[in-house]
Amino acid sequence: MNVLFFGITKDIVGSSEISFSDEFKPVNVAELKKQLIESYPEFSKLNSLAVAVNSEYADDNVLLNGNEEIAIIPPVSGG
Repeated sequence: MNVLFFGITKDIVGSSEISFSDEFKPVNVAELKKQLIESYPEFSKLNSLAVAVNSEYADDNVLLNGNEEIAIIPPVSGG
């Protein structure tokens, strides 16, 4: 499972991409977020965090089978 990071999330992780090993693969988006916060506590400071699974926005209940491309999209502000 490859996870891609953009913006501030890339800075938090220190890389634009990580992979989860078979033994630590999250089963859904909510578990993925939990694992990211446990591994990178700075994630807990973000107001919101969008997750896209295979190029589609996904809510916390979306199941993951391990073959997806996941994008972590930070909050965006602008004016």
